[in-house]
Amino acid sequence: MSQIYVVSDSKAVLEELTSALEFVTPEVSQYESAASFYAAVRKKAPSLAVVDMQVGNIGGMAICMDLHLEESGGRLGHVPVLMLLDRRADVFLARRSRAEGFLVKPLDSFRIADAAKAILAGNNYEDESYRPLTIEAS
Repeated sequence: MSQIYVVSDSKAVLEELTSALEFVTPEVSQYESAASFYAAVRKKAPSLAVVDMQVGNIGGMAICMDLHLEESGGRLGHVPVLMLLDRRADVFLARRSRAEGFLVKPLDSFRIADAAKAILAGNNYEDESYRPLTIEAS
């Protein structure tokens, strides 16, 4: 069964994510700090890490890059990351950190579940809601 770790220093975000992700798997764990998240990952790596863009004094980009560095050093297996972005401009940071997927806030349960399912299936997920609308002239 898939294990999902959710990292955010916002109780509201943790609750929203957990509610949506429990439809994907009942194995969802919440972490309010990067330190508690890292301690849990060292004990047992999750199938997916859902990381908020800002977590206390460390950001989602740093957490994602750190997980990749630990993997490349052979200290950790691969941990796919779904990054939660605060604004459209953060898409560049999510791609640069090699996150397997990203969602731009505001969040909704359907997009959260779809993104988690896609990444757990071995695919990437890019939230299309950040793209500006294209209006064709008549």
